[in-house]
Amino acid sequence: MGKTYLGIEFGSTRIKAVAIDENHIPVSSGDYTWKSSYENGIWTYDLNEVRTGLVSALSGIRNRSDIAAVGISGMMHGYLAFDRNWNLLVPFRTWQNTVTEEAAAKLTALFGFNIPQRWSIAHLYQAVLNGEEHVKRIAHITTLAGFVHYMLTGVNAIGIGEASGMFPIDSSRNCYHEEMLAKFQKLTEDQPWNIRDILPVVLTAGEDAGSLSQSGAAWIDGLLPVGVPFAPAEGDAGTGMTATNAVAPRTGNVSAGTSIFSMVVLERPLEKVYEEIDLVTTPTGKPVAMVHCNNCTNDTNAWVSVLKETAALLGAEPGDDEVYTRLYRKSLEGEPDCGGILVCNYMAGEGVTHLNQGRPLVARSPGSRFTLANFFRASLYSAMATLKIGMDILSREQVAIDSLTGHGGLFKTPEVGQRYMAAACSAPVTCMETAGEGGPYGMALLAAYRSRKARGESLEEYLRTHVFASAASITRMPDAVDVEGFHTYIERYQRLLEVERKAVEVL
Repeated sequence: MGKTYLGIEFGSTRIKAVAIDENHIPVSSGDYTWKSSYENGIWTYDLNEVRTGLVSALSGIRNRSDIAAVGISGMMHGYLAFDRNWNLLVPFRTWQNTVTEEAAAKLTALFGFNIPQRWSIAHLYQAVLNGEEHVKRIAHITTLAGFVHYMLTGVNAIGIGEASGMFPIDSSRNCYHEEMLAKFQKLTEDQPWNIRDILPVVLTAGEDAGSLSQSGAAWIDGLLPVGVPFAPAEGDAGTGMTATNAVAPRTGNVSAGTSIFSMVVLERPLEKVYEEIDLVTTPTGKPVAMVHCNNCTNDTNAWVSVLKETAALLGAEPGDDEVYTRLYRKSLEGEPDCGGILVCNYMAGEGVTHLNQGRPLVARSPGSRFTLANFFRASLYSAMATLKIGMDILSREQVAIDSLTGHGGLFKTPEVGQRYMAAACSAPVTCMETAGEGGPYGMALLAAYRSRKARGESLEEYLRTHVFASAASITRMPDAVDVEGFHTYIERYQRLLEVERKAVEVL
């Protein structure tokens, strides 16, 4: 067997490893299921499970001695704070948390640049405002991918796309924004640290990010060979862009799983600052408008579990894939506006619609047509409704999108999620054969690019010429009836959000 390239992603529900060959075809994979827990008002993951899950996922990879390069990816944003000896100071605060409203608002005003609640710098400043005891002992802050990369290589660095979810980036220089660093340092001048010293180093795609150390190999039970090169660690946004060939201006992608977000590579800056729009970068530093929504398929997954349990009462024992496929396809029989059925899928708070907590809801009037098809269609519409609210802002800014590619679990069943997304965005949506692979596949491509950059190709050229030139794909154009039905649904959905706000208040 020839060389292979390994991508590992720490997602919201799975830790997944994917190896690709020199033709960029997946050849083996492994995964580990995990989930966040809500402890003392914070969504978190146990970092001990990081190593356990990584070892489990790596065990599924064949011919590990042939791996030529590795890359680590993970859920972007959040807050991991360490002392000088890399001891964790407080439990991991994930992107799901909406507890930094005060800090995010003050930093947005200070910078003239939108700082979402889930960004690392918002978490850090909120801890400062709260007077939390650990703040004085901080020597490093990083992301989940950055932490794993450090444990494996001893290199405290992350990719620029991942870094852009920690602190604003100056895309003209591919580094943290110096003026904003200076403003933040002045804001926190009473602290014993300098913000420049506690952030990880920024690297762009293809750069040398170290190699597997002796201690790193021991940490994963020797499952990878010492010395294997590593690509810069990237966030799930950057790997999603890479996996869908959406790293050039006027391209975009939608990643849809536990969370949902769209990434559109910009030709020009946005005219205004929007709380609903993040400005991040591609893995090479190009500016990107990101609409990030905390809630996507979690609520739908819960309903699938209940319906599967119902089937078991009747003596049926369908597998998970069969249940999902049948329910997704059944939704196509639903009415374009879901027959008046409304679903709010908020398990957690949602920054785009300015809610700090979530209460999943199903609402209908006496005249609604409450069928399985209508209900499940409404559930899937709900999974992408908040994204549409954010995408409508980009439409008003006249952001040009030549192509929009979908990937992630929502698109795994052919046609269904793709059709609804085309209706939501009023744009053609393309899905590739690798749509279900998502982030770990994109990280494997970045690992492969790490090995080939010496040839002088840009990431855009590399993906266009070597990876996606002949990739099988299906494009779905928006259907006029679906577009009208989704428009009707979203008008009702925005009124449902008033009910959601009241539910958060009283339930």
